[in-house]
Amino acid sequence: MTPAIRIEQLGKTYLSGFWRRPFVGLQGLSLEVPEGVTFGFVGPNGAGKTTTIKCLMGLQRPTSGNAWIHGVPLADPRSRASVGFMPERPYFYEHLTAWEFMDFYARLCEVPAADRNGRIEALLARVGLERFRNVPLRKFSKGMLQRAGIAQALVGDPRLVVLDEPMSGLDPLGRVLVRDIILEERRRGRTVFFSSHILSDVESLSDQVAILVAGTLRGVGTLEQLVGNRVESVEITFAGAAPPPGATVLRASEASATIRVPAEEVDAACRAILAASGSILEVHRNARTLEAVLLDEVERARVVTEQRLGVLA
Repeated sequence: MTPAIRIEQLGKTYLSGFWRRPFVGLQGLSLEVPEGVTFGFVGPNGAGKTTTIKCLMGLQRPTSGNAWIHGVPLADPRSRASVGFMPERPYFYEHLTAWEFMDFYARLCEVPAADRNGRIEALLARVGLERFRNVPLRKFSKGMLQRAGIAQALVGDPRLVVLDEPMSGLDPLGRVLVRDIILEERRRGRTVFFSSHILSDVESLSDQVAILVAGTLRGVGTLEQLVGNRVESVEITFAGAAPPPGATVLRASEASATIRVPAEEVDAACRAILAASGSILEVHRNARTLEAVLLDEVERARVVTEQRLGVLA
């Protein structure tokens, strides 16, 4: 099956400052996004996530490499015919009402006139903006604009939905709504490619994840492949005894206490509590997280950069 997105050795170099010094924003990126999956794209600020998305959407030209959307090369505008896109910082014509805004994008996406009104109504309701259909966008909050941006990305019923930081500016209810939309699009067989700094959302939504650091791909795969099943630490809640020596006390009261110990020391800690006539109430294992993997990759990139600069010096 043709992947929704295929990227081969994509690179982007910017020229900055008066002296036009080169800055590498993206270097040799290669990855595939299969059809019908939710694909999370993560990395720190400046990692190259938005640069990658802008290249895919034809908003920037890559310096090197190539990419294909549904098998069509980026140089062909038809590659984006079946794509719905919401940028990181969307700009809308603020004098338009929510309805006029959606109608404008529906016409751009060549939604048939017979379907247009019904689809707009359904999408405004889907993102919780039906009550504001006749309100100008200039009166919308950041979170409401974010919802409107997601609605316009879906108005053409695209096969591929590309969302750059879709959770930005949303309150908890808005985040739940967007998560539900992403999951629903996946159930419909659509491909959703999204970047986010909210790693808990990426973990709960993504079939596959790519980690980008300093313009370079540092890992790609399923969460299990990237994170593994390693237990980082264990939290023990107990009563009737003092905390064992060396344990990190997280919470303590007259009734109970909670400590954290390394995974390899959990048996010794439990034995010490029981030997002191205490009772163990709960044991919770803290597995390795996507955040830990990302921080490790950022640290590795920092060390490599410092070593390279040391050699150059």
